[in-house]
Amino acid sequence: MGFASLDTAAGHAQLNSFLEDKSYIEGFVPSQADVAVFEAVKKAPAATYPHALRWYNHIASFGAEVKTFPGTKKAASAYGPAAAAAAPAAAKAAPAAADEDDIDLFGSDDEEEDAEAERIKAERLAEYNAKKLAKPKPAAKSLIILDVKPWDDETNMTELEAGVRAIELDGLVWGSSKFVAIGYGIKKLQITCVVEDDKVGTDDLSDQIAALEDYVQSVDIASFNKL
Repeated sequence: MGFASLDTAAGHAQLNSFLEDKSYIEGFVPSQADVAVFEAVKKAPAATYPHALRWYNHIASFGAEVKTFPGTKKAASAYGPAAAAAAPAAAKAAPAAADEDDIDLFGSDDEEEDAEAERIKAERLAEYNAKKLAKPKPAAKSLIILDVKPWDDETNMTELEAGVRAIELDGLVWGSSKFVAIGYGIKKLQITCVVEDDKVGTDDLSDQIAALEDYVQSVDIASFNKL
């Protein structure tokens, strides 16, 4: 018989025993068989069923991607421990002297079927790995705080800040800012920005700010943190 009452403690115990030496319900990659059993379980098994809990958390991590798993989903009872097969009665009636050609023929069929099964498994595994690699990865970003110093206390800091914020680069987002006193009536602009590492270089950004030469004496990186 297959799985039964998977939303109960007894069902969890049955599933835990079944997965003791398996990663998936069928084969070596996640399939619709895993989806069917996962939905029947309904909630994560207790920690007392470690194999079932491991499998449940693994399938849950795929989220909506489970819809792309290969295979055709059946009822959960169609999977799991199989009933012991009855010994074929025809074996008793088999001739004492078997035909060697027939034996070789059946053996060849079994080998061909095994090879085909292995080929299908390899194709499914390759397809699954390709989908995982194709998933877009989030862009690496950094949070930067810049210190922009003016020439003197007569520099118009409002215009200086406006010039800095007017710099537009793909992957650059300006954040908060403030004027910080540095002595002798002079204030510096301290401004925050977030950049995409692959698109915005700190040297390029500093050069563009320094190009505001009527206002800017120097540009320093006060803080640099990866997000």
